[in-house]
Amino acid sequence: MVSSSQKALIDFARERLGERGVVVDRDDLAPWLTDWRGRYHGDAPALLQPDTLADVAAILERANALGVALVPQGGNTSMVGGATPPADGSALILSLRRMNRIRRIDADQNLAVAEAGVILQNLHEAAEAQGRRFPLTLGARGSATIGGLVSTNAGGTQVLRHGTMRALVAGVEAVLPDGAIHDGLAPLKKDNRGYDLNQLLIGAEGTLGIITAATLRLVPAIARRAVAWVGLDHPRTALNLLRRIEARTDAIESFEIIPGDSLALVLSAIPDTRAPLASEHRWHVLIEAVSGEGEELDPKKLLETVLADAFEAGMAEDAVIAASESQAEALWKLRHSLSEAERSAGPAVQHDISVPVAAMPDFMIDAAREAEARFPGTHATAFGHLGDGNVHFHVRAPQGAGWDRWYAQEAETISRFVNDLVVAAGGSISAEHGIGQMKLHELERLGSPARLSMLRAVKAAIDPRAICNPGKLVSLAPASRGT
Repeated sequence: MVSSSQKALIDFARERLGERGVVVDRDDLAPWLTDWRGRYHGDAPALLQPDTLADVAAILERANALGVALVPQGGNTSMVGGATPPADGSALILSLRRMNRIRRIDADQNLAVAEAGVILQNLHEAAEAQGRRFPLTLGARGSATIGGLVSTNAGGTQVLRHGTMRALVAGVEAVLPDGAIHDGLAPLKKDNRGYDLNQLLIGAEGTLGIITAATLRLVPAIARRAVAWVGLDHPRTALNLLRRIEARTDAIESFEIIPGDSLALVLSAIPDTRAPLASEHRWHVLIEAVSGEGEELDPKKLLETVLADAFEAGMAEDAVIAASESQAEALWKLRHSLSEAERSAGPAVQHDISVPVAAMPDFMIDAAREAEARFPGTHATAFGHLGDGNVHFHVRAPQGAGWDRWYAQEAETISRFVNDLVVAAGGSISAEHGIGQMKLHELERLGSPARLSMLRAVKAAIDPRAICNPGKLVSLAPASRGT
């Protein structure tokens, strides 16, 4: 049922945006009421689609006055239900997809200004046309949007060298819950006017306002790259290998660890894949080194040298360096297919966690062993970004277990167990996917009183009526709303 306040906001939006800017048809709304993995299902009477900063500000101002909550959406690729509206229909969806302009690319300054609805892949292509590169990529690059990536402080496979979105954002434009505009796009290297409001909005998951554009840091386009696949015996050996390489160069962009059994799943489930090495190994790492235009470094020769040293030191059991771009892409396909291959093997409870980098190798082994002992018949495994202390820790169901029943019965208990291990190791239950609604209660259970108090205080101060993305990241009872 549409409340009178919601109807008033819908009417206001229709008058301002036109019919194209307001979606109320249930069939058209349906794709945006469910997260892409199908785990969270919400409801909303309408989806609003502004295409200018002024329109977003006007909608926020009116929504705040009426007490109508808004859930921001971009590509709807959240892994934690962060863009799914509440099930009770108490919020409208605010889609930023029409704000999809790349306002400027400044190759000389290595900067781009992109609106929230710009798809990541489109930004990649636009930067490449100017001889530059935006050094963040992930599996959903064909649908994930800049606003969502900034709002969730997205990571990806190049964090090792370039950092998360926090490190790549030089400025933010956003609309606050009362409709006020924060113009922070200027890429100032020094700014001592108090709290860093841009950084406060980055990673806030749309709970403090709506990001409408960002100034992003670019780097020179890749002139040469080399990709290697290495077989070895233990995650600790892998980390020692990375430290050995880093002592020689800062050209390593990716260092991904993959367990042997997960690779086996890919080879059996994903078409057009083949084993990169002649023999089986307990663990593998995928390494990518790059050089930019004008750099003398030859990435292939670099990897040949460091891997020869690794063999001599007993770190590597076997290795191969891609001889062509197609071979390099084939190696990356193995890495990118891990989640798809695991899904084909049955249900799994998935965790995106981080612990201190030095502790990660032992954590991967010990936590998997403890999880399998606590939940007989399951298989626990971890893969991902070893170099920045972030792995995807999955607990797969016993063979033959049905998805719906097993997941409903076991997921919460398994996640609590794994999250307790993570916190005990000094880590974070969310490394790059955010909190959303999936991890809201676990953050409240495990977060320190000081952290939770500050999160709630910031939310209450900036969004006292709980207008922006209610039920995500931090729990805050809504103030008086319209009826």
